Amino acid sequence: MADRVYNFSPGPATLPVEVLEQAAKDVVNFKETGIGLIEMSHRSKEFMAVAENTEKLLRELMGIPANYKVLFLQGGASSQFFMIPMNLLGDGKKATYLNTGTWSKKAIKEARLFGDIDVAFSSEDQTFNRVPTQDEYTVAPDSEYFYFVSNNTIYGTQFPKFPETDSILISDMSSDILSRKIDVSKFGIIFAGAQKNMGPSGVTIVIIRDDLLDRTPAGTPTMLTYKTHADKGSMFNTPPCFPIYAVGEVLKWLKKQGGVEAIETRNVEKATLLYDFIDSTDYYRGHAEKSSRSFMNIPFNLPNSDLEAKFIAEAAELGLNGLKGHRSIGGCRASIYNAFPREGVVKLVEFMKNFESANQG
Repeated sequence: MADRVYNFSPGPATLPVEVLEQAAKDVVNFKETGIGLIEMSHRSKEFMAVAENTEKLLRELMGIPANYKVLFLQGGASSQFFMIPMNLLGDGKKATYLNTGTWSKKAIKEARLFGDIDVAFSSEDQTFNRVPTQDEYTVAPDSEYFYFVSNNTIYGTQFPKFPETDSILISDMSSDILSRKIDVSKFGIIFAGAQKNMGPSGVTIVIIRDDLLDRTPAGTPTMLTYKTHADKGSMFNTPPCFPIYAVGEVLKWLKKQGGVEAIETRNVEKATLLYDFIDSTDYYRGHAEKSSRSFMNIPFNLPNSDLEAKFIAEAAELGLNGLKGHRSIGGCRASIYNAFPREGVVKLVEFMKNFESANQG
């Protein structure tokens, strides 16, 4: 078997090796049952236990209060762009959104199909290089909810502090969930695709406060109603069984690392290693303003696109993979989620130093 590379991909992203090894066994023979996990009925006692334990661990690690439901849904985080307004708006009701990147922009487009959307802030004219401070926007007082993306994968920005509002707070946390401590009780809905910090692609986690389940307008399709899935424990139809299992295994791993508080310390340390080097040289330039920098995704540029292409190719030869930036801004990007090892960041910085020395002038 070939040596594993350092996977800087923004998602699907690197997973803990011990999780992959356990999954490889369980796909063939789950807990010595003689049947593979992905062959098993979702209503079997074995899989029901998997789903229940995954939810239990998530509640424990995030401190999710009892008056919140945890849903395991399909359709990707992008389906939440329309499910949220479909369930909470209607009849021309209003919601307030912050436009801080590609995913918020897509969410705004979908939300406008269902209600009156007020975009209270946009950094699009600055190529989404920052998030706003609290005094840079006003939440419309008649808003049903206030929506923001906590971490922007493409542009490498992140809210250092969450917005405060009297409206129902809703956040897409797809790329930084479980990376830092949060107070779930401040939110009405938190959702996240699993494929960055929680597991493989194929399941979206929705954490929703109980009282919001009864706001859905009449005529909403059954499968697109949150209450449908909440009432049936995410088993209304066949759920994404393997991704749910894999999320559970990642959560076990995270608990062994010391939980969210411990992983947050490691995440800050990893990101600081890379940012400190970028700040020490003019050869590499970070995209995000310093006050808005993400600890999960770090986009940066070299002096020109030819050097960037050479950098990405030579890095890959050394086992530093997935460093190509998103097509919308080009350049390079290092995604260093929870499971990404510190030594990978150390090797990247070492390579960046050597590349700069070899390609000056």
